[in-house]
Amino acid sequence: MQQNRSAYSKLIKAEAKKLGFLFCGIAKAEFLEHEAPRLEAWLNKGMHGEMQYMENYFDKRLDPRLLVDGAKSVISLGLNYYTDNTQTDPSAPKISKYAYGQDYHTVIKSKLKQLLAILNEKIGEIGGRAFVDSAPVLDKAWAKKAGLGWIGKNTNLINQKTGSFFFLAELIVDIELEYDIEPTADHCGTCTRCIDACPTDAIVGPYVVDGSRCISYLTIELKNEIPQEFKGKMDNWMFGCDICQDVCPWNKFSVLNNEPAFDPHPELLDLNSNDLREITEDVFQKVFKNSAVKRTKFNGLKRNIEFLKLRD
Repeated sequence: MQQNRSAYSKLIKAEAKKLGFLFCGIAKAEFLEHEAPRLEAWLNKGMHGEMQYMENYFDKRLDPRLLVDGAKSVISLGLNYYTDNTQTDPSAPKISKYAYGQDYHTVIKSKLKQLLAILNEKIGEIGGRAFVDSAPVLDKAWAKKAGLGWIGKNTNLINQKTGSFFFLAELIVDIELEYDIEPTADHCGTCTRCIDACPTDAIVGPYVVDGSRCISYLTIELKNEIPQEFKGKMDNWMFGCDICQDVCPWNKFSVLNNEPAFDPHPELLDLNSNDLREITEDVFQKVFKNSAVKRTKFNGLKRNIEFLKLRD
């Protein structure tokens, strides 16, 4: 049986690589003992802002066996989205790199379904579910357990060879596999560049982010008006934010992604400051048709752009 576990694990990693995943690691499906008190304290301090869904399914967030019947293994995968493409107009309201191309939820979910189908064909019938940032799964905790990297001071997962510009996803399956039991050591050292660079002071301490102050939260998750205290502090971001990753020394090792679905929409990068400030719903629907930017909806994006006009 141990021989099968080893062979199956090698097969999974090989097939994941063929599908374009940057890396793949496997951890035993069990209760996340160390994360439980940290998550509870974070929620109790209200650092999730209006993301009330973070309070739901607390037990399921900490134990994948409550999400998938008979779960034995958590397969963590990373998909690179790093690009050297940039918006043509340096004064235009900014969009996070991850949203230049097609919505990653759709792209990754398709790859995970393909991977599960391949495993069912080559191993036998496997019970499992795919998760892409849309269910109560602590992606970074599982990726860390699977040896894909360490959780940095900006709370992003960082890989020593490729930095942090990648998406995380999971397959939780009901077969036992060979587990990657060597978590990566923390290599942040004394560096505080991410903490120092955050314009809204969202990184309230090493390894702690007050989500309610994060520009990504303010421009995407927040449904009400952006609080006036952030006036003049948004660094011209209208959707998401890359600051704490852009300043991270480990991202000098980032490599360009080779996923065609993440190629920018032909018109997106050429939208100048005026185009975006006067954007119509028709243009929004056309340019962001298959983009993650659709999450904030037209009115949300307009709200963000209008807020950027405000100055202290």
